[in-house]
Amino acid sequence: MFEEFSAGYYIGRLRVAAYDGEHAVMERTQHEAANEQVYDVGDGIGRSDQPLLVKVDERHFPVLGADDVPSGTLAVPDGVLEATRVDEPPTMRAVLVAKADRATQFLEWFTPYTVNEPDYA
Repeated sequence: MFEEFSAGYYIGRLRVAAYDGEHAVMERTQHEAANEQVYDVGDGIGRSDQPLLVKVDERHFPVLGADDVPSGTLAVPDGVLEATRVDEPPTMRAVLVAKADRATQFLEWFTPYTVNEPDYA
């Protein structure tokens, strides 16, 4: 789904669409597969439900899995979408997904999640 792009990111193509939910989402199975690809450190103790940190244009935002999103689609809330250069959604776009170390820094600002540290509470 995603291929290595740089030291900090993977790259892939998704249909970016407007979404009326609170959080950016993608189809749950694809989200889990991407999560394993991006955050698996090889010890078998990873979470598949943590958000992916996605970058569209100059905007970073966390993406969760959802059941009501078509495969291959990144559904983005209107407020977040307005901060990108996506003028006429839905449209196919190259999107970047941050690797674990970069995602950890950003996700701690956006959400209560920490990459690859299970929440046992």
